[in-house]
Amino acid sequence: MKDLRAYGSYAVVTGASSGIGAEFARQLAAAGLDLVLVARRRDRLAALAAELADRHGTASRVVVLDLLDDGAVAELRAAVADLDVGMVVANAGTSVPGVLTEHSLADELDVLTLNGTVTLQLAHGFGQDFVRRGRGAVVLLSSMIAAVPVPYQANFAAVKAYVSSLGQALNHELKRDGVDVLVLSPGQTRTEGLDNTPGIDFDRLVGHKMDPSRVVRAALDGLGRRAHVVPGVVNNVADLMSRYLMPRRLSVRMYGRLIGGALVGDARSVA
Repeated sequence: MKDLRAYGSYAVVTGASSGIGAEFARQLAAAGLDLVLVARRRDRLAALAAELADRHGTASRVVVLDLLDDGAVAELRAAVADLDVGMVVANAGTSVPGVLTEHSLADELDVLTLNGTVTLQLAHGFGQDFVRRGRGAVVLLSSMIAAVPVPYQANFAAVKAYVSSLGQALNHELKRDGVDVLVLSPGQTRTEGLDNTPGIDFDRLVGHKMDPSRVVRAALDGLGRRAHVVPGVVNNVADLMSRYLMPRRLSVRMYGRLIGGALVGDARSVA
C-alpha cells in the first residue's frame, strides 16, 4: 500500500458511523491520516473519534450531517475548508429492496440521490480541489450487483452501475493531474447496515459475507494501481461470470430468484 499521507493529512469519510465507512476510518487512521467523520449519528461518530485518538493518536473532526439535505455537500466542503484534505471516501448509501412500484417514489428518489447525486457532488467538488493542487484520492462505493440488472434491487443496482462507470472514467481523466480515483464494488459484507436493511433477510442469500476489514484493505491496496476493485476471490469469479460468461437474461433471472427468495413479504412469492 502506498503512503496515503502523500495525498494530504486528512481523509473525509461519509457514512462513517458504522460498517465499511467506520472500517475505512480505522484503517486510514492506522495509516497515519487524520479523519473527517461524516454521518447523522453524533454519538457514533464521537465514539469512533475517541477510539481512533486512543489507538492511533489521530485527530478527527466530526461533521453531523444528513447528506440528503439540500446543500449538504457544499456545507461539508465549507466545514473542512481549513483542513489539508487529500482523500474523500464516498461511502454513504441506502437501499430499499423489493418491488419498486410497492415503494414510495420519495424513498426511491432518496436511493438515487444519496447513492448517485451526492456521490457525483463529492467527486466533482473535492476532485476540483485535488486537481488544483495536483494530488488527492477519491474512493467511490459501488456494488457487485452493479454488473447486471437486479430485480428487487432495480434502482439501487442501476445507480451503483452509474457510480461504477463514473469512477472508472474519472480514474482515466484525473490521473494526469495526480488524482487517484478508485471504485470499490463489495459483495455481501458483514455490517450493521446489511443486518438492518428493511424488507430483506440477507441470511437467506447464499454466499460468504466478507469482513469489512478485508473489503477496505483490498480497496486501499488497489488505490493508485487500479480503477476498480472487487474484493474477494469468490466475488471476482461471480463478477466475471455475471459480466462475461452468463447471458444477461439468465443473470437477471438468477438474481431475481436469489433476491426474491430473501425478501420479507409478498414479493418473495413472485421470484
